[in-house]
Amino acid sequence: MSILELGSLQLTLFAMMLIGALLKKKGVIDENGKKCLSDLCINVVIPCNIFKSSLIELGVGVLRSCAMLLVSAVIMQLLCLALNRFLFNRYDAQRKKVLQYCTIVPMSGFLGNPIAEGIYNEVGVLYTSIFLIPMRIVMWSVGTTYFVAGETVEKKKVIKKMLMHPCLVAIYLGLLCMITQVQLPSVTLNTVKYIGNCNSALTMFIIGTILTDVPLKSIVSRDTVKFSVLRLALLPAAALGVGLLLHLEPTALGVSVLMTGMPAGATAAIFAAKYGSDAPFAAQNVVFTTFLSMLTLPLWAYAVG
Repeated sequence: MSILELGSLQLTLFAMMLIGALLKKKGVIDENGKKCLSDLCINVVIPCNIFKSSLIELGVGVLRSCAMLLVSAVIMQLLCLALNRFLFNRYDAQRKKVLQYCTIVPMSGFLGNPIAEGIYNEVGVLYTSIFLIPMRIVMWSVGTTYFVAGETVEKKKVIKKMLMHPCLVAIYLGLLCMITQVQLPSVTLNTVKYIGNCNSALTMFIIGTILTDVPLKSIVSRDTVKFSVLRLALLPAAALGVGLLLHLEPTALGVSVLMTGMPAGATAAIFAAKYGSDAPFAAQNVVFTTFLSMLTLPLWAYAVG
């Protein structure tokens, strides 16, 4: 993909994001509608998109790339967890929770698949799904504890929710189909593909609705700028270094860098509001890093070829 094609992809995604913002402004999508769209995306559309990406011919190269990507993702999550132990200690407790969560949870779950599919086609979505496994596990385990520290949490429920997350279930089923090379009925295949193809538009609509909730004048501050440098520059640079050390093939390397260089996860604002943390600050980081990523993601894509 040339830099012009990548720019066109970014503008297309941004246009869909603006449509989502407009729909929210006009009242077509209210708060309940936004929640319904998010639930629909996470529980149905993204899993279908992941599953259809697994319906490719199995090769030794693909398996090796998936395995090395998983190793790379684990290393990056361990690095983020280590940084969280000391990097944000000077902040008050409410902001510290937000920054810790945003460090381990980028917006890859929403924004990752459209970007990966646009640049690397089906194999990009498959690699993205594999790379995000450790992030999803940490998100629903350690990430949750940042906000509910001090509250009674049933570990069994957390583990069950983590392992049975729809996106992880889609990976289990997809890998099973890829390994066995089972031939699914055309009705099943077409249903999954048509639903999965809705992913880009729906995810961009959701991100657009999030952008409208934060006044643009409030998003730029010393803290949001400093965190953006970490989220959009330093972490993907670390992912690039890890990928080169592991000798990831070009597509896998690109996926690892781009998924790590995604903006702060939108769920940060949701969790912050739900558990009485600094929700406005969380939303500011999500919005600011999302805007900046329109510039940084093409640069990283160009850097990794």
